[in-house]
Amino acid sequence: MAPMSLMNAMIRRALSSIESAGPRGGGRAGRRCCAFSSQAAAVPKEGSGMSENVNEIPKLPPFDYTPPPYDGPSAAEILRKRKEFLSPSMLTFYQQPLNIVDGKMQYLFDENGRRYLDAFGGIATVCCGHCHPDVVNAIVNQTKRLQHSTILYLNPSIADFAESLASKLPGDLKVVFFTNSGTEANELALMTARLYTGCHDIISLRNSYHGNAAGTMGATAQRSWKFNVIQSGVHHAVNPDPYRGLFGSDGQKYAKDVQDIIDYGTSGHVAGFICEAIQGVGGIVDLAPGYLPAAYDIVKKAGGLCIADEVQSGFARTGSHYWGFEAQGVIPDIVTMAKGIGNGIPLGAVVTTPEIAQVLTRRSYFNTFGGNPVCTAAGHAVLRVIEKENLQENAFRVGSYLKQRLTALMDKYEIIGDVRGRGLMLGVELVTDRQLKTPAMAETLRVMDRMKEMGVLIGKGGFFGNVFRITPPLCFTMEDADFLVDVMDYTLSKI
Repeated sequence: MAPMSLMNAMIRRALSSIESAGPRGGGRAGRRCCAFSSQAAAVPKEGSGMSENVNEIPKLPPFDYTPPPYDGPSAAEILRKRKEFLSPSMLTFYQQPLNIVDGKMQYLFDENGRRYLDAFGGIATVCCGHCHPDVVNAIVNQTKRLQHSTILYLNPSIADFAESLASKLPGDLKVVFFTNSGTEANELALMTARLYTGCHDIISLRNSYHGNAAGTMGATAQRSWKFNVIQSGVHHAVNPDPYRGLFGSDGQKYAKDVQDIIDYGTSGHVAGFICEAIQGVGGIVDLAPGYLPAAYDIVKKAGGLCIADEVQSGFARTGSHYWGFEAQGVIPDIVTMAKGIGNGIPLGAVVTTPEIAQVLTRRSYFNTFGGNPVCTAAGHAVLRVIEKENLQENAFRVGSYLKQRLTALMDKYEIIGDVRGRGLMLGVELVTDRQLKTPAMAETLRVMDRMKEMGVLIGKGGFFGNVFRITPPLCFTMEDADFLVDVMDYTLSKI
């Protein structure tokens, strides 16, 4: 047996005994994700949870839930069907893909009942926790009453949710148009900016990801996500990346490139500027401080609208703020959102001002499923859970502690080049040489696979695919944070 296979087998046997020794039962899991009170908001000191013995296999925190027995097809059979009946573009993580059949709050379960800590959250999508009872009840109750009609008829679900969602945004951002995804939301935002300004040119950032339809693929700036099709009218500015960027953390210097693009690449007028506050697919890149105020000012002077892509960073994920853009003290003209808005339900939204929203009345713009009663009922439930369970506060407290512990690992392992992000949207970049910042692509895959064998699921991203993306459900606990870091520590010590 190969060394990696032998190690994985040993880990599986050890963790199997740990899992069987832990508390089981059919009790409610929600207690493990209780909200933190404001009195408990202080962040523990750095390294306070550091494991004393890295050779000791970390133990998965206890959890009072047992999934029902699974009697469906095996992972091998599902993989066979995928290869035969689904698009070959659909990829999977891990050497041995997981068959996930059950979820509860911050945990997932495979076909054998094995429990995993979900530190990826369905790509920053599961906000309240898997199968959160409040969200599930809202979906079930609405489905029993009315599953779908059309927005051509009145229904309280869409109106009530739009009102609640608008109340979470600053300034005059209070007109909502619902979509089914982040790609749809960004497509609509780009078209709206072009219609409102009468200009075609859009400015985006290098390393960004905004979707995979015609307009959003143009705004996206990573070759692995771009097909060789017409993508017109988009200019990509230098990325204000504090780790790999030309100017470190000087946001003002990066913003000068936006002005240069306007001066040398356009008529002097632009339709808009679209930007993520923290680049998700790009590897959890938190923009250099001061960048957005400077860039927004430049774009507005050129007649453009500023679009905040909050598909991944919105809905309290960053902890310090409800929306990612708020950390830089700006107010956009249009905000797009998806993922966390529905806790896994296909739902997105564009929010803008009443004046800008008027441009869509020039013709008929319609979305059959946007604003569906079931989806909007789920979204409304998500807003209530975030508030009721203080998930923003929890994201800040647990995320700050988790970042401290991850940063402490940099002193132990040269392979960790950077730890970054805010709240529960964190990135860990692996490099083979800290000075040259050489991407450790193969090592990233090996560590991910071994962490999976130990019960932790994380994502990866970045242009080179060498950044761990840590975006768990916002109900993540301190014990979960300790387990994640201990597993990463243990795994890195073995490579």
